Amino acid sequence: MKTEKEKMLAGELYDALDPQLTQERIRTRLLIKELNDSREDQPENRMRILQALMPRAGAGLWLQPPFYCDYGSHIVTGENVFFNFNCVVLDVTTVTIGRRTLFGPNVQLYTATHPTDWKVRASGLESAKPIVIGEDVWVGGSAIICPGVSIGDRTIIGAGSVVTRDIPPDVFAAGNPCRVIRSLTPDEQSR
Repeated sequence: MKTEKEKMLAGELYDALDPQLTQERIRTRLLIKELNDSREDQPENRMRILQALMPRAGAGLWLQPPFYCDYGSHIVTGENVFFNFNCVVLDVTTVTIGRRTLFGPNVQLYTATHPTDWKVRASGLESAKPIVIGEDVWVGGSAIICPGVSIGDRTIIGAGSVVTRDIPPDVFAAGNPCRVIRSLTPDEQSR
């Protein structure tokens, strides 16, 4: 029989109040508090916290506190990923982020979702869908990336967008719901 954590990571309905999951979230909250209270002039301390919080992050990760997440351990990044102030990652399942991707302030990534059937939702069960963001992506401030979304390499997501479906590589996309506005030319991609 699967544990609640195994169900959660598999995208199945699971009980978020499971003792193991609760304990892992408490550990994460304590690390987040320590990160958000850390000082910019103590980079070694901040790096120690980040390695404990996000052990699957690539070199050069920069999180501008405050930062918030559910587990941290389900966030996988390439090298030189940047999160600006006040980003939220609900990493109930895997969030994969490619190299050199930039997040503006207040960006929110949600893998967590809830059943549409109110009876199942009322039972307290929930589920998750992974998010995949490619390399060299720029997500503008206050954008929201919804469960199960993939964003292609080199794409730009406009500020304030709500991304509800997959976005291909090499485009500028914006709006609510987010949609492709235009393709990016090779010249624009190299600037």
